[in-house]
Amino acid sequence: MQTPFKPMKAQFPPTLPAGACDTRRAFLRNSALLAAFFIVPGAFAEALTLTPRQTEGPFYPDKLPLDTDNDLLVINDAATPALGEVTWLHGRVLDGRGDPIRNALVEIWQCDANGVYLHSGDDRQDRKDQNFQSFGRFLTGSTGEYQFRTIKPVSYPGRTPHIHLKVKRAGKELLVTQCYIAGEPRNEKDSIYRSVKDEKARASITVPFVPLPGSAADELHAQFDVVLGLTPGA
Repeated sequence: MQTPFKPMKAQFPPTLPAGACDTRRAFLRNSALLAAFFIVPGAFAEALTLTPRQTEGPFYPDKLPLDTDNDLLVINDAATPALGEVTWLHGRVLDGRGDPIRNALVEIWQCDANGVYLHSGDDRQDRKDQNFQSFGRFLTGSTGEYQFRTIKPVSYPGRTPHIHLKVKRAGKELLVTQCYIAGEPRNEKDSIYRSVKDEKARASITVPFVPLPGSAADELHAQFDVVLGLTPGA
């Protein structure tokens, strides 16, 4: 069951040059739009499905970008945003009982709108969108929530659209998985997606990418809650 979302302060530098002010204001304004998604008590009363592990793949950045915040559309103080459909990816990191996990480092990485990864092994670097950060991090607080501003994932040869996600805590890797678009016809032809045989587990990594209510810029949002099979200490 998906739960409403409570936005957190954006984790990126607070000062941008004049040319980037509109982008900055849009980021903050649309964080506020997500305030309609509040946590409701008892939302996780039913049995939870553990998020299945998936392959990390070959394109986890072999050299991290200078900027690793949760806004993948603007790199440091650049004035030009990345190409693609603006999407807010958000959710909670939970243990098997539905309790939030704090101080979990959530990392995401994905290809740009041209299907190119930030990795030296991707031989299409001449096509890369240099304005897309490609990788971001967010540290959860007491509610276990995270959020990223990124783009709706796109396909590339051999793969359906997806976003990679990794969760770490206290230097230990807890989970690597992937997030997929609900209703995407290429999902059923993707061998990595189909490798998850359990119907509920597969549903847990397949989420709707839907219009963000109140957004004037046709932005999307997707709620991807991550459930870990452990109960770490606070």
